[in-house]
Amino acid sequence: MSRVGASPISFPAFRGATRRLVFLNLFAYFALLLFGVMSPAGAERFTEGMAFSPSLFAHGAFWQPLTYSFIHSGLLGTALELLSLWFLLGFLEQLHSSSWVIGLYAASVLGTALAATAIYAVSGAFGLSLLEFPLFGCFGGIFGLLVAIGALYGEMEFLLFFFIGIKARYMAVIYGLIAIAMLFGQERIYAFAQLGGALAGLLFIRLAPRRGVSFAFSEQWYALRNRYYRFKRRRAARKFEVYMRSQGRTVRFDSQGKQINEDPDDKKRWN
Repeated sequence: MSRVGASPISFPAFRGATRRLVFLNLFAYFALLLFGVMSPAGAERFTEGMAFSPSLFAHGAFWQPLTYSFIHSGLLGTALELLSLWFLLGFLEQLHSSSWVIGLYAASVLGTALAATAIYAVSGAFGLSLLEFPLFGCFGGIFGLLVAIGALYGEMEFLLFFFIGIKARYMAVIYGLIAIAMLFGQERIYAFAQLGGALAGLLFIRLAPRRGVSFAFSEQWYALRNRYYRFKRRRAARKFEVYMRSQGRTVRFDSQGKQINEDPDDKKRWN
């Protein structure tokens, strides 16, 4: 496990989006574990349906890019994933808003699935043999978080395995090189998907709004609403101009629908 700072056993605050996401993954893990005890065959079919498989996704399993990250197998692997998620997401949440870190994580998870789909489609188009196996777990999201920390806070020092000091950017590069080396093995689709999560995380921090996607969406919504209200005001102003001309009086309005007072001594306004 890696650590930023002087104390190798201290984790970031367990709050906000970090706590919600870790608890959600824990709930999914134990629910699937209980389901497996009650119905092993049913749990296996459910796992196959919720994990990400490019071939199933191409045939209509459009929910898989959203569900595969909540499917976990094995106690040790799940514990390491969730501890990494706590550490990396918690670190970023200390410096960014909850909506921003959730957007980064979601983009990395979706980028992982998109990359797996892309390499599967390309290999099929060129007739290349590619061993396909279902993807599950939040490995892609974690890699995206790690790359984001390496890009934004590259000089921060991690403690690898609790005692080896290494800068964040070098940590991200090492993990990237490992994933690239895996491309030449049997787990090509896994390695390429992991690199896709890293690329998606990098694109998110370069292109996404600093205050989060949800804030940007709300800003766009309010801007659209205000444009609609200004349109209604201008239309009402034009109708009022026509009405006043029929009454033998001329009034004018600007592009915002506000009356232009052409006589500086006339203090009356028709708003």
